[in-house]
Amino acid sequence: MKMTLGERVRAATAALMHLTGESQADLAAALGISQTQISRRQSGNAAWSLSDCEALAAHYGIDVLDLLAGPARARDTLAPHRHRTAAVAAQGTPR
Repeated sequence: MKMTLGERVRAATAALMHLTGESQADLAAALGISQTQISRRQSGNAAWSLSDCEALAAHYGIDVLDLLAGPARARDTLAPHRHRTAAVAAQGTPR
């Protein structure tokens, strides 16, 4: 079954949050909205607007069309240094 545009945006957002290790609270702070608003959008109780999608894409450093294409394209276009494993590796091992 084909995903709707809203489902693709929600799935892409979830994939990007997982890949970067961001929580809903982290994403909300970055976008200047509440965690509750992120939760409502991710659960499908509210829609991601076009301006939200532009802000999400800018936050993750990807093209908005890659976000709208769905989780696989969004993950593939996220810069490697934004991946959670890269961030952990950059911190080094604790001494």
